[in-house]
Amino acid sequence: MAISKYIKEIGRGKDGARSLTREQAADLFGQVLDGEVTDLEIGAFCLAMRIKGETAEEMAGFLDATHARLHKVPTSCTTVVLPSYNGARKLPVLTPLLALLLAREGLSVVVHGMASESTRVSAQNVLLDLGIRSEEAIEKIAPGTAQFIPTTLLCPGLARLLDVRRVVGLRNSAHSLVKLMNPCNSPAIVVGSYTHPEYAASMAATFHLTGANALLLRGTEGEPVADPRRTPAMDAYLSGEVSRVQEAQGGSLLTVPGLPAPDAPSTATWIKAVLSGTEPTPQPIALQVAHIVQLVKTMSKSKSNTP
Repeated sequence: MAISKYIKEIGRGKDGARSLTREQAADLFGQVLDGEVTDLEIGAFCLAMRIKGETAEEMAGFLDATHARLHKVPTSCTTVVLPSYNGARKLPVLTPLLALLLAREGLSVVVHGMASESTRVSAQNVLLDLGIRSEEAIEKIAPGTAQFIPTTLLCPGLARLLDVRRVVGLRNSAHSLVKLMNPCNSPAIVVGSYTHPEYAASMAATFHLTGANALLLRGTEGEPVADPRRTPAMDAYLSGEVSRVQEAQGGSLLTVPGLPAPDAPSTATWIKAVLSGTEPTPQPIALQVAHIVQLVKTMSKSKSNTP
């Protein structure tokens, strides 16, 4: 079935476009992921949604379609999910540091991502310099470990849609979706990040609608890690219900002594120094780790109290 009937609804311009129901959005996105539509239809879908913007119902439908097609990661406990798709341009990408600090706390950590811009340094590059290679198959993750899973292993159709950015030069709905999805076969805490306030509102609405467990913050250049120069506000979600766990730090951006250049080798060397105690953990990231650990404990306690 073609998706032209949906494009007619969402492609009427910013003011004339109509939103899809959750079921319609799931049908549309499923066809896109399954490769049942033409390149022209994919381009029309991406640009139409870019102009219109996704509603929480539509994003929930896109997630439904994606989760039905994911090759899910087997887990034995609550896992922390770090979507890493933006990479570094001006600042070092410190998602690997967050992942390893959380693993040191005994948590299972899944970092998933792929590069959609060749000019940025990705978390995958830094992890490789830290001796952590990308997984070549979906394997069960153990507590106290971190692994990087390429998007193409989780869902090849999703990776193809993300790659459209290289052709048209614009992000599409897939770039928002990957920051919301749980790739595990059991409940997990998704660390979602945004760059602009409108994305914060959209992500918050979707987390609430889908009953997600998550931590939401303004990340560093779109990565799910707190800016080491100033602590952002952080909101925790348990079954979709939100609470503010960290207020934003006021004032101007601070200077972090010793913060490395954004290239992968320099970043990896600095992360090793932080993990060994030679360099201090930036306070914003230390706070983020503490909030995630507490969220895992609260989530585990809630599960144990469920009849």
